[in-house]
Order: sequence, then C-alpha cells, then structure tokens
Amino acid sequence: MADWDAASRREAANWFATLSVPWWIAGGRAIDLFLGRDTRTHQDLDVGILRRDVGEVLRSLPDWEIFEAKDGVLTPLPQGGPRGSVNSLWCRPKGEQSWKLELMLDESEGELWVYRRDSGVRRTLRDALKLSSSGIPYLAPEIQLLYKAKHARPRDELDFQVATPELSDEARRWLLQNLARTLPSHPWTHALERHGSA
Repeated sequence: MADWDAASRREAANWFATLSVPWWIAGGRAIDLFLGRDTRTHQDLDVGILRRDVGEVLRSLPDWEIFEAKDGVLTPLPQGGPRGSVNSLWCRPKGEQSWKLELMLDESEGELWVYRRDSGVRRTLRDALKLSSSGIPYLAPEIQLLYKAKHARPRDELDFQVATPELSDEARRWLLQNLARTLPSHPWTHALERHGSA
C-alpha cells in the first residue's frame, strides 16, 4: 500500500500555483518549513486543503489517480467526491505505481479553519496558514502539533522536540490550551509549560 516516491515541496507548489483556494504543506514537512531547515527524512508529502475546495483542487490534477485512504484501506475516489468520513486522499499520476502526495482535508467555516476532531477549536485562516521564506504555504506549527499529539509516533515526538523551543509565546499558549481541551493530561503539556516558564 505504501509505495511512495513523494513529490518535493517545490513540485507541489508548481502543481497548485494556479489555484484560487488555499492549500498548504502539512505534516512533518510543515515543521521543517517553520524551522527553515530539514530536520529528518520524510516518506510522503502531505498537502492540506479545505474540504469545501476539494473539487477545484482535484480539477488541477486531471491526469491523476485519486484514492480515499481510511483505516489502512485505499478505495478509488467516488464520482461524487470523498465521503464525509474520509480525511485523506492519496494521489499519483495515472500509470504510475508510486504515490506522489497525500491530500489532507480540513474543515472550515467562512474564513475560519476548524479542527476536525473538535469543532470548538478554531483559528482564522490567516493565523492557521504561514508562508515560508521561499513562498510556500504551510500549516502553523501549533496546529500541526495538535494533530500529531493524538497518536504521537517517534517521528511526531521528534517534530515536537525540535519545534517547541521555536514556538512564539502565543503559539505555545494556543497549543497548551487546546491540548488541555482535547487531550487532557497529554505528556506534551508539561514540556510546553516548562518552555513557557523558562
């Protein structure tokens, strides 16, 4: 299932350059863009979009195969678009065996980004999306870390360790507040509190 030849961030930027809707680099590569350096190797490339914009984004990839990814199973995308319970689409050019990118579907309300695991957690799109020095949009690190916290794997722990010292006070407070709301007693809260008092 996981035969990847992931696209680069710059390739993704070229593919989506003409979009009139938001898109951004997500996952561990978003942390790298925030830090301005590559901190580890990455198997795949996560690109975030708003669920409401999925039609326009997929029209920009006309010669690609798109599959829903859910619970370890890949299913060809239905003609009507992704099911509401699906948050991930795996994408590759037709005829290729290796996956190039994963589209992550985020929720929204007007100009607000909405956390799909708790609709009470929100940020303006302006605050949720950042721009790297090379002009590539990425998900704000505090939001990416909130996503990573639920099932923190070793690579997520590493992303947390390298990103936390660089978070602004406001970003650190936001992450601490929303970890407390969504994952009470998460071990990352202690590290965030220590950095906040340092």
